[in-house]
Amino acid sequence: MKEEVVEKIVSLITAAIALVAALAWNDAIQALVKEVFGKAETVPAMFGYALTITIIAVVITIHLGKLTEKQKNKRKK
Repeated sequence: MKEEVVEKIVSLITAAIALVAALAWNDAIQALVKEVFGKAETVPAMFGYALTITIIAVVITIHLGKLTEKQKNKRKK
């Protein structure tokens, strides 16, 4: 039971740190977009930003999933 609690706590702390990092990256990317494209406060620009970031996140998530699967398969052998 104790091991399971520790694993959950580590998972929650990791998720919290990832959230902070994601928020920092969000600010940085928004600043970059404003620098490159000027003010991006219109609704189409905001949706374009959100769509672009979503596509990037999906691609990275897929690649990380494949990497994780490869690591699991190596451990099983």
